[in-house]
Amino acid sequence: MADNIELTGPIGVFDSGYGGLTILKEIRRLMPEYSYLYLGDNARAPYGTRSFDIVYRFTLEAVTALFDKGCPLVILACNTASAKALRTIQQRDLPAMKPGLRVLGVIRPTAEEAGELSATGHIGILGTEGTVNSRSYDMEIDKLHPGFTVVSKACPMWVPIVENNEASNPGADYFVNKYIASLLESDAAIDAVVLACTHYPILYPKIRKAVPEGIKVVKQGDIVARRLKDYLRRHPEMERKITRGGDCRYLTTENPEKFTGLASVFLEEPVEVSHIDL
Repeated sequence: MADNIELTGPIGVFDSGYGGLTILKEIRRLMPEYSYLYLGDNARAPYGTRSFDIVYRFTLEAVTALFDKGCPLVILACNTASAKALRTIQQRDLPAMKPGLRVLGVIRPTAEEAGELSATGHIGILGTEGTVNSRSYDMEIDKLHPGFTVVSKACPMWVPIVENNEASNPGADYFVNKYIASLLESDAAIDAVVLACTHYPILYPKIRKAVPEGIKVVKQGDIVARRLKDYLRRHPEMERKITRGGDCRYLTTENPEKFTGLASVFLEEPVEVSHIDL
């Protein structure tokens, strides 16, 4: 009899650092009824400059840890992990794991939405060097929207600005304006700009001010949340496995006190976090 009981657990959310908290925040805002478990591999961040093999190995370790803690579904709330590890985990590792487990990323839903918002077919991508160099958005948008033009720009200073809690300071304006100007100078027909890093929504007020009116700025958090809600609607067998309760727990590979301090930049509530070794 017990063998027929369907196991349930929280939705797992993984990021190499802190930016995934912006994704988690929007998911919880849209679906507050579920339980969540966030894991940040903060001790080994950033992933952006690491090789595909290392990012894949680190991401698989984190995903496995979340599965071991009962999560039936894991969201890679990290563009680098989604770009460098998701496909291999989905195609090679998941079939060997417990049937029914799922891992989803942030690139495909963002690419779908960006393509739907662009009237000119010219899309700008602002991301980390790792995400830009992977060309994951270029390939995904080309697959979903053939014939579109994608121009990407790496913004190496934006993550440090956010993590040093300088996003609201006037000094950040220079680096925001610099990268956006460089992107738009590359293609005057761009009418949608994707913030392809989960840290960047913290800079949104400055980004929106720097981007001319008429050009849409696409944030990932609300997109991923809406697409996840739709995914669960279409997959009731997965939705039934997710624990209700509205609670959220946090795990970090770093010092918990450091995580708690930086998490306050991304969330408007205190968090209790535990250390985990991967």
